[in-house]
Amino acid sequence: MDIKLPFDKDGGKIAGVVAIIAICLGNIGTNMGWLGFLMVVGCLAFFRDPERVHPSKGRVAISPADGIVLKISQCVPPAELDLSGEWKKISIFMSIFNVHVNRAPVTGTIERMLYVPGRFFNVTLDKASEFNERRATFMRMEDGTQIAFVQIAGLLARRIRCDVTEGEKLELGQRIGIIRFGSRVDIYLPNDATVLVEEGQVTVAGETILADLKKREVKNEKKQER
Repeated sequence: MDIKLPFDKDGGKIAGVVAIIAICLGNIGTNMGWLGFLMVVGCLAFFRDPERVHPSKGRVAISPADGIVLKISQCVPPAELDLSGEWKKISIFMSIFNVHVNRAPVTGTIERMLYVPGRFFNVTLDKASEFNERRATFMRMEDGTQIAFVQIAGLLARRIRCDVTEGEKLELGQRIGIIRFGSRVDIYLPNDATVLVEEGQVTVAGETILADLKKREVKNEKKQER
């Protein structure tokens, strides 16, 4: 039987290295040993990965990240995303104290993934969407609804780890990866989505409902026999 530890897999590896350093510090002196112990605890706290209870309501987009809603806007996405027209964008800021494991905002299939190298500006700035290192994921729901979310590296975040691949079907709230040490996630929703959060609101990945999504009719491409 698989046992899910309450922290991300990278946390266990890094905590192991830090624990070795802590033992070495303990040999130097008691105070140094306590410092090493606190380093291990801090490492595991950062990489914590608690279970979440996802909403049972189907036509919603949930938060892909723990954090605070930095900005809600209607805008034309960066050119490389290749999304025509204006979309509703919700930006979520993740501090170093938040859980950094990201989750799928909807149930659907990954159509495309895009990595863009870049800078490491403060993610609270608008230009971070266009100039920072980032990874974009495009999803399509069963009824054809398209959404995109972008994991953006910040001043301290220097690695975006992705655990999913193109063509994979994701369930609502499924773990998709992690961004280390403070960052931001932007989610782009169709213009007819009804946003249910406000700027400054705290979000919980996998639980907080960001928006209601309009139901679309699935087009039947098969010709009816006459």
